[in-house]
This record gives sequence, C-alpha cells and structure tokens, in this order.
Amino acid sequence: METNKTGMVNISNKPVVHREAIAMGKIFLNSKSFASIVEKTNPKGDVLENAKLSAINAVKKTPELIFMCHPIPIENVKVWFELSQKELSVTIYVKVVADWKTGVEMEALTGVSAGLLSIWDVCKRYEKDETGNYPNTHIEEIRVVEKKKQL
Repeated sequence: METNKTGMVNISNKPVVHREAIAMGKIFLNSKSFASIVEKTNPKGDVLENAKLSAINAVKKTPELIFMCHPIPIENVKVWFELSQKELSVTIYVKVVADWKTGVEMEALTGVSAGLLSIWDVCKRYEKDETGNYPNTHIEEIRVVEKKKQL
C-alpha cells in the first residue's frame, strides 16, 4: 500500500513533441559592478560570459537540482542579455529547445536563476557595503515569458 504520494509523473504514454521555453530574470547592481560588466574589467573575467556558461550548465543539470523534473534531451540553449544603464540592471534570457514528452520551462528558469546568481557572485566584491551586506543588490522578475509546444 502506497502511503506517500510524492513521485515523478508518468510520461511514458505522452507523445514526443517539439517544445521551447524562454525565461528571463533581472539583477540590479551598483554603478561599479555595472561598469565592470560593460568595460570587461572585473578581475574574475567576463561577467556575462561566465553567466552564460553557468546558465547553460544549469539547464543541463536541472533534473539533479529539482527532484521531480524528468531528464530531457536538450537540443539547444541560447542565452542573451539586455543591459540598462538607467536601471543599472542586467536582464538575462534563456531559451531551451527539446523534442520530448514534457516541457522545458523548468530548465529555462533554472538557467536564468544560475546566470543571475553567477553575475551576483562575480560582482559581489563591488556590491558589499562596509558590513559585508548587499543593501541594493537584488534579483527580480524571474519568469517564463514564452512557451511553445508544437504537436
């Protein structure tokens, strides 16, 4: 007798279809961090390239991080950024493509989250105040902005 309902959803009878998802999220930084990104002067290297690689790696590792996610044969990942000097923000977009039985939204969201955390990590030297806290650094608006499923 099963007493716990926790478990993966059975997708064995679902058809394989083309799926795409785009997720986005935004990090707000101070002017020193923002300048280090634009001018590529961060001592830890190219901030956006680091974030891109972190995002791609996170997409591939999503089932290891989110227990009920099925392993999906990822066919393509695209990562791009929008920088706002006015807001001192970086927006990351992650698009994931796969032909499979279940969607790729969690993979796209995981990629965005890891990319944003990577930016925070490599910029934290500029973001900390005198007490070691982050009074202005914050992440917002992580969400799926587009999902496609072609039968």
